[in-house]
Amino acid sequence: MATFTATSPNNDQFPFELVRPDLEKVEIAIRAQVRDFDSAVEPYISYICNTAGKRIRPALAILVGGANGEVTDDHRKIGVILELIHMATLVHDDIIDGATARRSMPTANAKWGNALAVLLGDALFSHALTLATDFNSIEICKKVGQAAREVCQGEIIQTQRRFDLTLTKKDYFQVIEMKTGALFAAATGLAAAVSGLSSEQETSLASYGMKLGTAYQIYDDCLDLVGSEEIVGKTLRTDLAKGKLTLPILNLLEASSEQQREEINRRILAEEEFDLPTLTGFAEYNDALARAVDTALKLLDGCRKDIAFLAESDYKKALLQITHFLESLLKNCRN
Repeated sequence: MATFTATSPNNDQFPFELVRPDLEKVEIAIRAQVRDFDSAVEPYISYICNTAGKRIRPALAILVGGANGEVTDDHRKIGVILELIHMATLVHDDIIDGATARRSMPTANAKWGNALAVLLGDALFSHALTLATDFNSIEICKKVGQAAREVCQGEIIQTQRRFDLTLTKKDYFQVIEMKTGALFAAATGLAAAVSGLSSEQETSLASYGMKLGTAYQIYDDCLDLVGSEEIVGKTLRTDLAKGKLTLPILNLLEASSEQQREEINRRILAEEEFDLPTLTGFAEYNDALARAVDTALKLLDGCRKDIAFLAESDYKKALLQITHFLESLLKNCRN
């Protein structure tokens, strides 16, 4: 099963191909930031950069810049800042989840232990916030800080609500909008701001990012249930084992009989393994997964409406293609 990554193999239809040269500049800039760390810390940070290969947020910032006339160093810098924050969250997520592999490589916690991994994540967070001050704009610094805060709050709430069988879909969406949507929205919204767009246009582009990030998280939650670790390259089947109630499972609980619901709840609380055969043994499972996919597809429709105001260009086309690419990945989850 394919994954959604800005560094996918050459493919003329893949939406990020348009910005590959700019993404290479972002990659160089990230490596330059690594060298800013103390020589004793630099090898660890460099390793994390190699295990966090997705560059979706920088690609979004660059595409928004291009769609509004010009890609500048500021758009690329936004991408670097948000990618550093994202890498920090991945390090901390892996610690919390007990994940041992990311992009087919050992996670920082698996390699060096939780204590050092926590500090490495903290170092990345603080460095990203420091880098934001290069803009000499209180407003941009504030928005970067708000995005980082949202991500951390989302992780805190999700951790608080693990094994909480009273979790609602409203609660679930609050968490994933904070955890994933916030950085997507920051990428597109901040890129709009440095392009000099109106507040209304910035809001529309931030909304595009929020919906896209939320749809992407739903896809990731579905992938955790149906994906292959060999293909995806990271530890899967961790959500239920760690008490995370994701949208497909919430749909399943909603549609199940009282007896089935008690059985699912018992398994969750007992931390029993939920392999695919176990899940497919519930008659309502396939429909629950399909309904989660449909929810994400509706969000992608909203994305397309959010960018309707943009002038026609290859960059706008790519922003639309992203939604169609993710749509195809989502549909694969229910096939």
